[in-house]
Amino acid sequence: MSRRPRRNHTPAFKAKVALAAIKGDRTLADLAQQFDVHPNQITQWKAQLQEGAAGVFGAEARSDAPTSPVDLNSLHAKIGELALENDFLSGALSKAGLLSAKR
Repeated sequence: MSRRPRRNHTPAFKAKVALAAIKGDRTLADLAQQFDVHPNQITQWKAQLQEGAAGVFGAEARSDAPTSPVDLNSLHAKIGELALENDFLSGALSKAGLLSAKR
């Protein structure tokens, strides 16, 4: 007896099947036959949907909101300024004899 190759279902397909199961107008056996998946898999997807549904309306959805974009040009400019300042100060301190040469 040959086994069916492992299938990867898209999140959209899983949501569609789970929503059909939550409706309750058809049995798990009917849904399993229609979508060609095992009834246990439908039950798992339904449970995952019910657990995660609160996150759609709760604080969890807001926590995944993208942060404000970082201006890389200004950050690179600031790094350049600080590097130049460090080089200048290390040169001045070494000339004054206040900075050790073991740096």
